[in-house]
Amino acid sequence: MASRSSWLILARSQSWCILYARLTGFRGGFMNVRVVLLSVGVVGLLGSIAAAADDRWPQFRGPGNLGVSEESGLPESWSTTENVAWVADIPGLGWSSPIVWEDRLFLTSVVSTGVAEAPVLGLYIGGERPTPTEEHRWMVYGIDVATGTLLWETEVHRGVPETSHHLKNTFASETPVTDGEQVYAYFGNVGVFSLSLDGDLLWSRRIEVSDMPGGWGTAASPVLSGDRLYIVNDNDSQSYMLALSKETGNEIWRVDRDEGANWSTPYVWENDLRTELVTTGTDKVRSYDLDGNLLWELTGMSTVTAPTPFSQFGLLYISSGYIGDSKRPAFAIRPGARGDITPAADGRLDASIAWFQPQAGSYNTSPIIYGNYYYTLLDRGYFTCHDARTGEEVYGKQRIHVGAAFSSSPWAYSGKIFVLSEEGDTYVIKAGPEFEVLDTNSLDEYSMATPAIAHGSLFIRTVSKLYRISD
Repeated sequence: MASRSSWLILARSQSWCILYARLTGFRGGFMNVRVVLLSVGVVGLLGSIAAAADDRWPQFRGPGNLGVSEESGLPESWSTTENVAWVADIPGLGWSSPIVWEDRLFLTSVVSTGVAEAPVLGLYIGGERPTPTEEHRWMVYGIDVATGTLLWETEVHRGVPETSHHLKNTFASETPVTDGEQVYAYFGNVGVFSLSLDGDLLWSRRIEVSDMPGGWGTAASPVLSGDRLYIVNDNDSQSYMLALSKETGNEIWRVDRDEGANWSTPYVWENDLRTELVTTGTDKVRSYDLDGNLLWELTGMSTVTAPTPFSQFGLLYISSGYIGDSKRPAFAIRPGARGDITPAADGRLDASIAWFQPQAGSYNTSPIIYGNYYYTLLDRGYFTCHDARTGEEVYGKQRIHVGAAFSSSPWAYSGKIFVLSEEGDTYVIKAGPEFEVLDTNSLDEYSMATPAIAHGSLFIRTVSKLYRISD
């Protein structure tokens, strides 16, 4: 396997730097674990530059937040026994996604000394819970990709929680991020922690406790760009965005936001004109420069915002779709916007808005672009398709499966789109202008985490387990 150091040597050539960054996304206890080794493939030497990027899934939804892999030979069918390379039991609760860097996988969880109430799937009222009274342990795990063996476990915090979370949420719902040098784990209302790839705690920073509506808890993940780690903390006390030194954890700047609670991960948009920090929100979508200065803003989102922005075809895609709202918009934004770009009352769009659909947003899941199409997975089990460049509808709501509910974001490869239901069933959908469900793969356990893709494999987290799925 190509080492990280050999890649850095290669990247010193100016002509390789951009390609390196785009391919890799580079921007610069696990108590009594039972690992069941069912079959382990041998990972050979990488034969091309493209293959070198296939062993890295460094953040939520992978490189570019796109959720798409161009690897060949990825699995298309599986069960609890079919095409399972290994499965590991994961203590505690967490809906953070696994991330992968070369031969290591990283994951977070929070383990209670008491008996944790099991999550309940679906959309419902009454999921609020009181603040726990039992001691909890905030954990980061390092796992061997080839075998599923625990390499290390690091407890970054121990204590009685100061806040609660919704029954469907956890205290470990933020996905960590890595640059191949350090792993950065963020736990809302607790802190930010930097660890070496061997699990040594390098620095930590306390995050003040803030109120969330209904005690629902937090979920927005951190992002890396250059030498900085960015965190958005939208809450009901005082929302803000924070830029930290990734080397020391020292604050570089902090910008207060006139914004209520949200759960959307920010996005670093590197477009042809500039680099922007894009944040979605209930009150406004806001884009900042790298020093925290406001570039543009847009109103008109739903009252709860969770989907993560991303870019493709030179456009920025933002959306929200709280089920209790009539507004569920999706926008495609051109680079170079300035000031307030909110659509006019008569429907006229600012020149920086490439297209707008008033009812194409989802509640929890992030949309995906695959090929020329923009797909939206709705929480109640519907699927829609639009032209990614123009926003024109290709097909409207199509039922995936009666009764299925979704919180995990979709992913795509091999001409197919995969959607993981809360019941643990992954529906395989044909990519393209005609809707068709091709297959269903079941793991028979509750799941809300978005999978990772690397090493010719799919890494799926369920409520108690982590699977490596390989053909």
